[in-house]
Amino acid sequence: MKRRDLIGAAALMACGAVRAQAAPAFSAEDLQHAEALRAAGLADKHAWAFVQELCNTIGPRPAGSDNEKKAATWAVARLAQLGLSNARIEPTPMKAWLRGAASAKLVAPVAEPLVMAALGNSIAAPPGGIEADVAWYPDFAALKADTSERAKGRIVFIDQKTERTRDGAGYGAAVVARSQGAIEAARRGALAVGIRSIGTDIERIAHTGAMRYELGLPRIPAFAVSAPDANRIAALNATGRTLRLQFTLDAQSDVETTTQNVIAEVPGTDLADEIVLISGHLDSWDLGRGAIDDGAGCAIASAAGAAIAAAGRKPRRTVRVVLWGNEENGFHGALSYGDRYKAVVHQMVSESDFGAGRIWQMRGRVQPAAVPLVQQMAQLLAPLGVAWPEQGYNEGGPGPDAAMLMRRHKWPGIALNQDGTAYFDVHHTVHDTLDRIEPAALQQNVACWAATAWLAAQAPLPFGPPVF
Repeated sequence: MKRRDLIGAAALMACGAVRAQAAPAFSAEDLQHAEALRAAGLADKHAWAFVQELCNTIGPRPAGSDNEKKAATWAVARLAQLGLSNARIEPTPMKAWLRGAASAKLVAPVAEPLVMAALGNSIAAPPGGIEADVAWYPDFAALKADTSERAKGRIVFIDQKTERTRDGAGYGAAVVARSQGAIEAARRGALAVGIRSIGTDIERIAHTGAMRYELGLPRIPAFAVSAPDANRIAALNATGRTLRLQFTLDAQSDVETTTQNVIAEVPGTDLADEIVLISGHLDSWDLGRGAIDDGAGCAIASAAGAAIAAAGRKPRRTVRVVLWGNEENGFHGALSYGDRYKAVVHQMVSESDFGAGRIWQMRGRVQPAAVPLVQQMAQLLAPLGVAWPEQGYNEGGPGPDAAMLMRRHKWPGIALNQDGTAYFDVHHTVHDTLDRIEPAALQQNVACWAATAWLAAQAPLPFGPPVF
């Protein structure tokens, strides 16, 4: 190599070193404050008190219900007590679904009652119910692949099993049986659809959840049965004998009402017009107390905001706590928020909506230049057991409402992934109760969210637009 080439190579190396040194980084002061917030979160008492009071004094909060409205009024006062500013309710109209009485039983080849629950948005069965033979399918794919007329005039039963996973991937693969089962059953002329509950437990409890219809197809009643009852149906079907089922189901659809977002803030300083959004959803299904889905997420976000407000330093960007209305059955709160604030710069959108398990992983969805900053944030959480993955670190999903806003408005997101190994044992059931929450795990969540929101607010460059 010639001398001038050696000089050129050295210059390139030096340029690279300068670039490496110039990579975006948080100030030492901001990192120290984030460490202090992390410690404060581990000692937090507000989140546990929040979810206790929410569940014990208000309980289930179906979207559009009086209880959801009571919860919103209570939450505004609670957020103000926690030291957040501008606490307010922002209502939006919606059409609610109301559950009525329902029951199901096998009538042949044996007579046995079944534990069941109507799926959200299901139409009512005719007066007196429906009795018909059962067309059994091992999973949703088998139903979708059926080109025969076996389902016509029958009650389709989909025995879709849900795999237990830490990250919820098993639920993602199975939930299509609930959301689209009635569509495919109606397409084949079925009278109704029943499914194995989309859950990982083996208890005689039924899991509810939203289902959908498709324009141009008949709307048929839809319900879920407990896992042991699904096992019984499968065993009887394996004998080759005809299965016959009878059920009743009462429900009301398209009830005019309102839902609402609850919003409060820690105002920023020089970048106050930019938003760091942390959130949970205040509505719940009606079967349990709404503790893990999503009272816990509301408590975590609220306590994290309170920790930042109480820590003595104002963030550069405004930290906004949002408790969403109607996440469970239509995303009306998030859609309304997006319409109202679409012109506002959002530095980060995120949501805690996977129970109260410990956070084990951080992932971003940010512009490439901001990835080193998100990695620094993850490193600060590493003492709490939070990992930065080698793959997919910029492919995070920041929670249902937040992810929808992220994609619609190109707002960057941060995902703090909780351990959901046991989450779908109680999801959308009567067992969604306070005893499923470990207070120490709740504190670990608060510590992670408080430190993350603070650093996002202090970041030296924008996190967006995200990469898709």
